[in-house]
Amino acid sequence: MHPSTLAHPAALHEAKQAMRTRVLAARDALPADARLAGSSAIAARIERLPAFAASHTVLLTLPYGSEWDAWPLARRIAASHRRLVVPRVDRVARMLVLHAVGDPERDVGAGYRGIPEPREDCTLVAPTAVDLVLVPGVAFDAGGRRLGYGGGYFDRLLPLMRPDAALAAGAFDEQIVDAVPVASHDRRVPCIVTPTRTIDAA
Repeated sequence: MHPSTLAHPAALHEAKQAMRTRVLAARDALPADARLAGSSAIAARIERLPAFAASHTVLLTLPYGSEWDAWPLARRIAASHRRLVVPRVDRVARMLVLHAVGDPERDVGAGYRGIPEPREDCTLVAPTAVDLVLVPGVAFDAGGRRLGYGGGYFDRLLPLMRPDAALAAGAFDEQIVDAVPVASHDRRVPCIVTPTRTIDAA
């Protein structure tokens, strides 16, 4: 068992919450100019990934709070030959529903908890149609372990994806930690992109 894997549910929950609080505080403290420059560097590195070059349909979560700013990347995807897909929260089913976004400015508005989401009338997209998933998260480690926000939405979505769909995540360097506490069933992200490096955790 990896030292970051905790068997007791209460201990795991406590460890995850403590890390979530610490990393979010560090991310929130980033100056605006550093966040802007870092976001631009993350997007540029993502666009250089072989998985991005090979993709036709890209799932991207638009930024909320102090997350890296994926809006410019979303606009470039929408304006290219690729299809941009953005998730929308189904509060009843507690699942993410995927929609194609042709024009981010027109098709996206504030949704669940203020997170940018596509309009309900945007075309539905099956999870199996996605080639590349850009997974959001609070913290990551070099082994690809991911700490989310605690709602479990992406944990429930990822098993619905094709086995060959590529997974990657963008994050500031401040979000990379020594070891993310995980359960045995938690899904890893094999590629993590920061402003300064691309971590191959495959």
